[in-house]
Amino acid sequence: MASSDESVIILTGASRGIGEAIATFLLTRLETHKLLLVARSHAALDQLHYQYPDRVEVLAGDLSDVNISAKAVDLAISRWGRLDAVIINHSTLEPVKKVADTSVEEWKKSFDVNVFGAIAIIQAALPHLRETQGRAILTSSGAAIKAYQGWGPYGASKAVLNHLALTLSVEEPDVTTISVRPGVVDTEMQREIREIHRSAMSEKDVAKYVGLKKDGGLLKPEQPGHVIAKLAVSAPKELSGRFLNWDDGALKEFQDDSN
Repeated sequence: MASSDESVIILTGASRGIGEAIATFLLTRLETHKLLLVARSHAALDQLHYQYPDRVEVLAGDLSDVNISAKAVDLAISRWGRLDAVIINHSTLEPVKKVADTSVEEWKKSFDVNVFGAIAIIQAALPHLRETQGRAILTSSGAAIKAYQGWGPYGASKAVLNHLALTLSVEEPDVTTISVRPGVVDTEMQREIREIHRSAMSEKDVAKYVGLKKDGGLLKPEQPGHVIAKLAVSAPKELSGRFLNWDDGALKEFQDDSN
């Protein structure tokens, strides 16, 4: 059982990039917290599992399967007896195609991961988050409010997450739900944008992302990752429902000046 002075947190998309930065921060700087880490591959999380056997539990699975969400919550509760936060950090950019070139099935696959996977884990978690007056933190994107050629399914799915946070702030007053825009971060997704998906994007957008990498303009995963981690532990209720940039003034107390 987890004691009252520690948090039990479920983190999806935990194996790389922002998710890895969140997990590492919570385990190395806030030493009492317990993490249920969800990713498609167990092997990607084995190091953390072996390094922190009493504080890390791992569940491998594709969150497009809504059954994984219930398993994650059940595992956290059975292991530590409570749940204080969920961090929804998983997503897929694909398909990267113009709307005219996509199929409805491709949109469905995107939403199965980005939208329905998020909704399923929040639904499973809500009874426990009500008990702890816990938090749901959603990793969103600037694409939720700005159009990029070829990113229709991704941007639309992130817009849904923003509205989900807004809806939950009204429906679940005991749970603090925040959607965070992490900025342009040096992650595997950014590499895929530059190297794999560029043919489906506009020349202007490709030039933007190539230039950011070349000129050192990409954020480190730790910058938004540490903010998201801290929000999961102690975000105040007055932020519930908001869509905020990771470096927004409203989040100043959560920002790490060392990054």
